[in-house]
Amino acid sequence: MILRIEDTDVERSETRFEDQLIADLKWMGLDWDEGPDVGGPDAPYRQTDRLEIYREHAERLLSERKAYLCFCKEEDLQKERDQAMAQSGQAIYSGKCRSLDPADANARRAAGEPGAIRLLIPDHPIRFHDIVHGDVEFSNEVVSDPIILRSNGMPVYNYVVVIDDGLMKITHVIRGDDHLSNTPKQVALYEALGWSVPEFAHLSTILGADRERLSKRHGATSIANFRDMGVLPEALTNYLALLGWAPTGGAREIFSLQELAKEFSLERITPSAAVFDMEKLYWLNRHYIKTWPLDQLIAIGVWFFVKAGLIEATDAEWLSSHRVPIVQVASDLRGWLGQVVGLLTPYVDRLEQLPERASPIFGYDAKAALASPDNAEVLTWPHSGAVFTRFAGKILEDESAQAGKLTAEQFNKIVGEVKAETGAKGKELFHPIRIVVMGSHSGPAFDKLIPILEEGSHFRLPKHVLSVRERVEEFGKALAK
Repeated sequence: MILRIEDTDVERSETRFEDQLIADLKWMGLDWDEGPDVGGPDAPYRQTDRLEIYREHAERLLSERKAYLCFCKEEDLQKERDQAMAQSGQAIYSGKCRSLDPADANARRAAGEPGAIRLLIPDHPIRFHDIVHGDVEFSNEVVSDPIILRSNGMPVYNYVVVIDDGLMKITHVIRGDDHLSNTPKQVALYEALGWSVPEFAHLSTILGADRERLSKRHGATSIANFRDMGVLPEALTNYLALLGWAPTGGAREIFSLQELAKEFSLERITPSAAVFDMEKLYWLNRHYIKTWPLDQLIAIGVWFFVKAGLIEATDAEWLSSHRVPIVQVASDLRGWLGQVVGLLTPYVDRLEQLPERASPIFGYDAKAALASPDNAEVLTWPHSGAVFTRFAGKILEDESAQAGKLTAEQFNKIVGEVKAETGAKGKELFHPIRIVVMGSHSGPAFDKLIPILEEGSHFRLPKHVLSVRERVEEFGKALAK
């Protein structure tokens, strides 16, 4: 794999874009054998560092009469384009400078007159085979004679990619089908240079759920956007591979990068447009969240807690190329946050949801719990009042709860006593207690939750984590009103 930076469009090429591109590819787990950061036998790998190479090949085509000098001014070309559009609907160059005597043209250039170099398109249709679309043919009149080197000396995209592909011995050109119309110009260049034409595969366009071309209005569209949502790199790579391609058999959907490399074949690419389904991506992400190393999940979870203002860090940075961010927090706090992340990750489909899922831990609100429509039915059950009263009384009397050191074992013992004294069992017992402790009648297991609440209440955080006793007190006040 060769990483090549195509930066001859100076207005759209900035160092920060290149840095982001390289970082994003590294974050996704993709790596390359040659490139601007690692070197290689085909260096340099930035097109702006290869300008002399492009000029040499352009001059060669000129000397072989496979290209010619064009002195048309931009305003004249624009008039031609407008006229051609009005007549045929296509902006085609008239070939006005084709008939110039090469000696006269060279003399004009030597005298300082600015001139571009145009490729001489042969007088026959241009044909090529596309792995996805089959045999394709373009009329030579539609292609017209494209500029390969502008009058200011800068080469154009369709020319430089052919020179690079030829010199770097690229065998397959795989790209979006919006580049299909560029291909005849490039095929003509390969033939003019006497080089073998690579195989082409033009992939289908990716559409949004409304079947319009995927854009920012559909949500995240850059790799960094997905990273910042808490989508894991393996999930994104896996999902992107499935867009417009199907594995043998078609039923399997979860693949590692190594398995994709082994299974993938261009022949199984479909020409129809692929629809980007966020829910499918989230489904895959849930799978990878379950399989990811816990220490890396914790690092990302801590990052999102910092971003949400739930904890403070002395240093927090996420370099795009890193799988996980660097966040400096005290070791005991990191250990506690690890418990929180471990508790909540089964309930999220992207890691940015962790702070919201942790709101019952960091943002307990007894008044909201009593007012919630989701809790309304539970609050009216026959046993609920007695469960509230007995549970609250026992928690307030318990010495370990008073100290914020209630253990899961002691909590379970108290719940068992409430069950015996009220006759409530199952959801009639646990749903009311959950509302008191969490503000909701559903949630994670008490065995893991109680130690988190008790330990969390001892940290000095931007938002105090209430202990079980403090929650019971808050609930009692709200109930009394």
